Amino acid sequence: MVVTDSRIRSGDKSEVHDEPHIRGSRVTVQHIHARVEGRGLRPETVAERLNLPVADVSEALANYHRNPEEMREIETHRKAVADESETLEKPD
Repeated sequence: MVVTDSRIRSGDKSEVHDEPHIRGSRVTVQHIHARVEGRGLRPETVAERLNLPVADVSEALANYHRNPEEMREIETHRKAVADESETLEKPD
């Protein structure tokens, strides 16, 4: 049996918004999920557009689904930051 290191860098070791991302890139697991499952793009298309191996896109999607609680926390944090930013940008 061949064991390979994961290409996904965990959020606690990530320098990319404290989110899991593909090692050697700034592409987050959340970004891959949004393109494939949110927009309905094929994994091959996403890989080509981001200059990544299809295997990395597949691994990112698997990571997303293996860690639903972490992904919900990331989504909640992103929404809170966006809401705060929107509030700060509104004129009085």
